[in-house]
Amino acid sequence: MKRIENRETLAQVRGNSNKQIEQSRCRVLICAGTGCLAGGSGDIYDRMCELVKENPDIEVCFEAEAAHRDGEIGIKKSGCHGFCEMGPLMRVEPQGILYTKVQLEDCDEIFHKTIEKGEIVRHLLFKQGDVEYPKQEDIPFYKKQTRHVLKNCGQIDAENIKEYLSAGGYQALEKVLFEMKPAEVIQEITKSNLRGRGGGGFQTGYKWSQVARQREKKRYVVCNGDEGDPGAFMDRSIMEGDPHKMIEGMMIAACAVGADEGYIYVRAEYPLAIARLKLAIAQAEECGLLGSNILGTDFSFCLHINRGAGAFVCGEGSALTASIEGNRGMPRVKPPRTVEQGLFGKPTVLNNVETFANVPLIITEGAQWFRNIGPENSPGTKAFALTGSVKHTGLIEVPMGTTLREVIYDIGGGIKGDGKFKAVQIGGPSGGCLISPHLDVSLDFDSLKKMGAMIGSGGLVVMDDKTCMVEVARFFMNFTQNESCGKCVPCREGTKRMLEILERIVAGNGEPEDLDLLEELALTITETALCGLGKSAALPVMSTLKLFRDEYEEHVMDKKCASHTCTALQKYMIAPALCKGCSKCARNCPVNAISGKIKEPYVIDTTTCIKCGACESACAFGAIYMEG
Repeated sequence: MKRIENRETLAQVRGNSNKQIEQSRCRVLICAGTGCLAGGSGDIYDRMCELVKENPDIEVCFEAEAAHRDGEIGIKKSGCHGFCEMGPLMRVEPQGILYTKVQLEDCDEIFHKTIEKGEIVRHLLFKQGDVEYPKQEDIPFYKKQTRHVLKNCGQIDAENIKEYLSAGGYQALEKVLFEMKPAEVIQEITKSNLRGRGGGGFQTGYKWSQVARQREKKRYVVCNGDEGDPGAFMDRSIMEGDPHKMIEGMMIAACAVGADEGYIYVRAEYPLAIARLKLAIAQAEECGLLGSNILGTDFSFCLHINRGAGAFVCGEGSALTASIEGNRGMPRVKPPRTVEQGLFGKPTVLNNVETFANVPLIITEGAQWFRNIGPENSPGTKAFALTGSVKHTGLIEVPMGTTLREVIYDIGGGIKGDGKFKAVQIGGPSGGCLISPHLDVSLDFDSLKKMGAMIGSGGLVVMDDKTCMVEVARFFMNFTQNESCGKCVPCREGTKRMLEILERIVAGNGEPEDLDLLEELALTITETALCGLGKSAALPVMSTLKLFRDEYEEHVMDKKCASHTCTALQKYMIAPALCKGCSKCARNCPVNAISGKIKEPYVIDTTTCIKCGACESACAFGAIYMEG
């Protein structure tokens, strides 16, 4: 693409891109996000491309309104469609058909039936009960969402800047460069009350205004793409599926605060996101939307990518900037804040991926439009990664203020296996638990804070009644302890002590005083840790102790785990009334822990039993069961 020197040329390029898409005979958008690629969507893409080459003159048979289309059959790599449970996914336009769980062997049928004849391949449609859904927008998983930040993910070619332009891309930047002053940009973001989507919910406009008012003229814009929460993949999907939207948000921030250089800090475990960002930056530079004198103005901006250091703590602002500088990623004492002395000691705007992706929407649609979505003090939408014991896992976007019930039951389809809802872990290792009485609580910053939880980056791990909450607390504490940078004693030593206690409890060696000690340690760490990650490290334990203390007491007092999750507390037993004395269990036991006489009930020596389950599998009468 030739360099775009002015607004007129940009409008022309956008118009040509729109025309090319509108005249295409057919567009096949194959999910090329990390999840679907792992399921084989890369091979599906290659096969569909082969079929197009083998049939260059095929007539596309769709509804009458598409009959005038005489362009290409476009096979596109899109970003994550969101419906991860049903991947690999394929969307066929202009019909808007969504095919689910597509396999390589389905490609020929899709091509010759749907593209050539206009017929629907019904066994690939999403079905719920007796209802099948040909159109993507009619599927309850999508119909209940409000997709603004994720609108382009799954709808455009993630590797082509022209498709982003055709979807309205860089219109916000154009408006900022030619119609607004820097102070007006900050004012608009401030009026929108956009709060940071990385966890803390800090007002974005105020942060930008603090950077703009600094005397130091060299400023930086940094994007935090170090998404480290277990089960979270919102930022990754935006970087993979719509990288230009985030880049445009960063450029608008740079215009507003007077920065000419930016950095994107991405998890090293996100190779596809890094590749897509590199490609997006290269394409933007080639057409003159990044670099010097953008669109013929005096605004210049260059962008760099930094791979993460592999540490969860690098998601904290001062640790992140230290890592970019080539130092060990460790938080520092504040003040000074990042807005005063951030990257290389200069004033720095630091927001996460989703926050920057909201900025172009606010500039084009207006602050009031944004504020009309969700509650007054937490406006806009929020992307969540819905995982765990829910029927329809995936990436969703809903207005702030949506209830947990709507997310789990209306969008997620309810608990997997029609089980009973027990809890949801929200906010990852820095978050807390919500239970049944919280199902109708508004999912926004302030409401969750009152519940002792936080939105965090947006991970939602749903748990059913077969989940052991003590083990959940141990899992998150193990993660936090491993990821502690070790700089401050409360976090370094306190989390280690808490983990040791939790490991004793799940091993059946807990004592009553351990519960009081856990609470004391949690309070101390929260009040004295150096950084925000340390201060929130004990939240999963504090939350589960408060809401599920009876489970902790059961582990400690009765040495039992009702969910049969904690192996050390499990015991295989034989019900005498059901045992026929066939000896099959004893013959299959690898450690000879079962004894008895033929035609009489057998007995398991629980001190010798290794809990392998071989006896339970061998018993034909259901006489062997798990206790505890």
